[in-house]
Amino acid sequence: MEFNFNPVAFSIFGIEIRWYALIIIAGMLLGTYFAKKEFVRRGFDEDFVYDVLFVIVPIGILGARFWYVLFEWDYYSLNPIQILNIRAGGLAIHGGIIFGLLALYIYGKKKNLPFWDMADVLIPSLVLGQAIGRWGNFMNQEAHGGPTDLPWGIIIDGVKVHPTFLYESIGDMVIFLILINWRKNNPDKGKISATYFIGYGILRFFVEGLRTDSLYIGSIRTAQLISIIFVIVGIIIFYISDKNNLPPYFKEEKVVKKEEKIINFK
Repeated sequence: MEFNFNPVAFSIFGIEIRWYALIIIAGMLLGTYFAKKEFVRRGFDEDFVYDVLFVIVPIGILGARFWYVLFEWDYYSLNPIQILNIRAGGLAIHGGIIFGLLALYIYGKKKNLPFWDMADVLIPSLVLGQAIGRWGNFMNQEAHGGPTDLPWGIIIDGVKVHPTFLYESIGDMVIFLILINWRKNNPDKGKISATYFIGYGILRFFVEGLRTDSLYIGSIRTAQLISIIFVIVGIIIFYISDKNNLPPYFKEEKVVKKEEKIINFK
């Protein structure tokens, strides 16, 4: 299968709007919809999700850019003005996840809201956004793998390669469906987040091994190293959640009455 798409969807006053951006935005909007429904189910005002996203999304984008620049510093140290040129590409999802969660933690501390409860609501939406967003890579004909003879390979620049964007998109969607259905049973706090770390860590580790555009620390693929860390962190969180031994701040029970609804964080 050979695809030749114009990555530019349309232009406004001479500014190109790319399919990549539109697909990322679509993923964010759909993810917001699911997070909003869950926050409302837990008794929050329906606009609460926007307050949270207003904080974590910009920080996540900055983190994704910082992460990419950090591991491509040989280039950016010689071309510092290009650090600001996000339109030229260069966002690393691991940086976005780490910085976004850090922003969520700080937000929770300031608002006296439990971090893991909010994370368990937002993380299924995150992985849904990842599943959709990977199709932006397809439109840009990037983030693909090396040569393959498999029948589902796609042809890019005359070479049949692994559609690694598709592998990760399918895997992310499976993780999303598992999390969104399990969440209905109100599992112990932290378990939804832990399962994401484990599942996405394993998925990305193997997909990254097929890609040709990896960031490196020496001879080690950065994304594979972080994926291993994600799996370890996920196992630890799952264990302490199962033992009901999360840090004290996250164990506090908070009951908030609002519009005759009860929010019960356990």
